[in-house]
Amino acid sequence: MQILISQLRFAAARFAPSRAVVVAMLLGPVLGAMLAFGTVAAQDATKKDAGSEITIDNFTFTPKELTVAVGTTVKWVNHDDIPHTVVEKKTSFRSKALDTDDAYSFTFASAGEFDYFCGLHPHMVGKVIVK
Repeated sequence: MQILISQLRFAAARFAPSRAVVVAMLLGPVLGAMLAFGTVAAQDATKKDAGSEITIDNFTFTPKELTVAVGTTVKWVNHDDIPHTVVEKKTSFRSKALDTDDAYSFTFASAGEFDYFCGLHPHMVGKVIVK
């Protein structure tokens, strides 16, 4: 029994410097999961922010159809070299003429489908669906 105890003490003393390895092995997956969760949350936030913007370029609204939640503010940004407007068919909202890189924002307070077009170029159409 004495021999077994002395061998265990010797083995324990031998592994003492590698406590850092054991701690790293235990904490590694936890920290990895936390970092992964933070990355996914940041991507979701980026998607949400990017998803509430509509660009105007080459006489088109992109995306042509956008689905957002109630309370979302949608931003239209004109990247064309000529002015455009954003006009909802039922006149819920209407922008002024947007020159190059000008923007217009509208907050959707209620659910519904909002068809809009460019008042200067009526062939340019789009839709915001609010759920």
